[in-house]
Amino acid sequence: MAGVNKVILVGNLGKDPELKYFEGNIAKVSFSLATSDYYKDKNGNRIEQTEWHNIVMWRTTAENAEKILKKGMQIYLEGKLQSRQWNDKEGNKKNITEVVAENFILLQKRENTSASNNYDGLGSGDVNY
Repeated sequence: MAGVNKVILVGNLGKDPELKYFEGNIAKVSFSLATSDYYKDKNGNRIEQTEWHNIVMWRTTAENAEKILKKGMQIYLEGKLQSRQWNDKEGNKKNITEVVAENFILLQKRENTSASNNYDGLGSGDVNY
């Protein structure tokens, strides 16, 4: 039986997507996504716990994300986990785990964002790549 590698996240962009092109004009975009969970401590205080996720998108999905997404916007995304290793300039081994997103849906934008598109941020499913 084959394994399942599926990630579903709903969160807010921590920064604007960064677009790069590789050999063969292949687009890659990366950004951070914050997801938050809330719980009450033993004194009844509401505590927020935020996780930061490294997101990567490729090709057309990457180009569309770079045009539409801005820091603070809330999105739903689906993808898979991928871990990779490399050696930095000093020869130190580095590791990273990323979510390779296959599609996303723009849910809303935060009021404090200055997104330069015509999307009003209302509803969900209006933009789906």
